[in-house]
Amino acid sequence: MRVYCAIMRGGTSKGVFFHEKDLPADPTLRDQVVLRIFGSPDKRQIDGLGGADLLTSKAVIIRPSSRPDADVDYLFGQVSVTEPEVDWSGLCGNLSAAVGPFAVDEGLIAAPEPVTSVRIYCPAFDRRIIAEVPVRDG
Repeated sequence: MRVYCAIMRGGTSKGVFFHEKDLPADPTLRDQVVLRIFGSPDKRQIDGLGGADLLTSKAVIIRPSSRPDADVDYLFGQVSVTEPEVDWSGLCGNLSAAVGPFAVDEGLIAAPEPVTSVRIYCPAFDRRIIAEVPVRDG
């Protein structure tokens, strides 16, 4: 199975970003795919994109939002290094900063110059974030 992903930096964190449509809809299968991509469970994560540490084993799933007050939904997953688990109940503030640029780069929203406002919804906390993304050349 091939899965498109992008490695993005937000603040002091890096994460592997996925489009929800590219992953299995079933949560158990989705988590198995994410774990495999990260090389978990394996304390060294040698066979994947994980960095052998919780700080470098972060997944993000983005989807177009069905909410009228948001452009995209942002799901953050903390990928366990040693256990076959992904915790989708949290939030990474640093990676939140990369959601807007990902949405613009991936064409999920129109990107007018010079700054595009991206309305991000976080289902885990029922909160919205507004990201201002500098845009040049569309």
